[in-house]
Amino acid sequence: MSADSKMDGGNTLWHGRFEGGPAAELMAFTESLSFDRRLWADDITGSVAHVNGLAHVGILTDAERDSVLNALEAVATEMDAGTFLFVAADEDIHTAVERRVTELSGAAGAKLHTGRSRNDQSATDVRLWLKRELLGIAQRVVDLQGVLLDRAVAAGDTYLPGYTHLQRAQPVLLAHHLLAHGWALGRDVERILDALERIDVSPLGAGALAGSSLPLDPDFTAGLLGFAGRFENSLDAVGSRDHVAEALFALTLIGLDLARIGEEFVLWTTDEFGFARLDDAYATGSSMLPQKKNPDIAELARGKGGRLIGNLAGFLATMKGLPLSYNRDYQEDKEPLFDAMDQVGLALGAVTGMIATVSWVPDRMQAAADAETMSATDLAEWMVQRGTPFRDAHAVVGALVRRTLAGEASLSELVAAHPDLGADAAALVAPGVAVQRRTTPGSAGPAAVAVQLERFRTRLAELRAAVTGDLR
Repeated sequence: MSADSKMDGGNTLWHGRFEGGPAAELMAFTESLSFDRRLWADDITGSVAHVNGLAHVGILTDAERDSVLNALEAVATEMDAGTFLFVAADEDIHTAVERRVTELSGAAGAKLHTGRSRNDQSATDVRLWLKRELLGIAQRVVDLQGVLLDRAVAAGDTYLPGYTHLQRAQPVLLAHHLLAHGWALGRDVERILDALERIDVSPLGAGALAGSSLPLDPDFTAGLLGFAGRFENSLDAVGSRDHVAEALFALTLIGLDLARIGEEFVLWTTDEFGFARLDDAYATGSSMLPQKKNPDIAELARGKGGRLIGNLAGFLATMKGLPLSYNRDYQEDKEPLFDAMDQVGLALGAVTGMIATVSWVPDRMQAAADAETMSATDLAEWMVQRGTPFRDAHAVVGALVRRTLAGEASLSELVAAHPDLGADAAALVAPGVAVQRRTTPGSAGPAAVAVQLERFRTRLAELRAAVTGDLR
């Protein structure tokens, strides 16, 4: 190996064990500073708590504590201002911060890592970051739910076809359709809140894997950091990443809910459907086709789902079969996690704006929902109410639908002429009637949706309070 293919090992955190410096190829392959530098604020927060913890048990004097804390504050200022100078030996954000603290505070700074490993340090940083960032995502989901509620209320009695198998099935109120997405997103918020309970555990004090012979007080530092408690098992504290997998899963499900909304908006804004028109600010044009107005937000919301699934599946594969405790494989937790958080955050903002500004086309929606065959189930249920077994009623109406599709006559004409149906049943086929007949709890008719709107408004207020403290 040539001389210039090795690096000076004097600045690594582990140089004492090695006779020579690390190879440049090793440093290039193992570095994580290129992506974990975004944890700098959490790393400094964890270091401040650790320094106070060391002073709390007498390992640092008050003067040493203050010197290191002042250095950490200076590093935070440099990071925030973008003036922090990274050097080639900075493997990761932990190394960079400790190096600079030692430069600023000398011998006291060299004590910063006492009783701590990058294993528990990194695990602490990620949990701190997740607590903050996941809550921010939950707040954005709640904002989207609020927009869906507003649009549902404003939709009034507008109705459209409900679909199964992407085939017209029965009419539903537009409000009911929008709230279906709202309830699903509510479960996403609940999932985040549930995951945050398991994330809210401090690993600081677990060390490399087995704790420490020093008189550390992990409960003290957990309290300083705002964690609900500290780890119970040091091996588990540094050798587990299920909280990252759970966060990725929660983010992926949000992404898939947004992908479903995206798919519908792609369809609804086509000329073939014509149910909605995008606001100019939330659509794009074509570089070649002057007439085009493209639903790029909806399409990307749909497309990002695959990326999120890839992040989750890839990380689960990385975790599979790893022995206790820490393994360098765990460095692979951050890039998929950061990417998923970024993409879901961007998607939520864009989709929220798209839905808030879209214009509906009620005439097109209702014309599609008023197709006579959309009343087929109502005709069968009308016969059931008069004593006909449902399977027999289904066969009768199905036969009439087949005849009308063959061009024999309109469905209303065939129903009126049928001996088991007649004029009263034919009235069910009239425009706007079928949607009024959905009356069961949670169904798509006006009375049930009015109840649902109030229940959704109450649940949304509860979720908003849980993620922001806002009791509106």
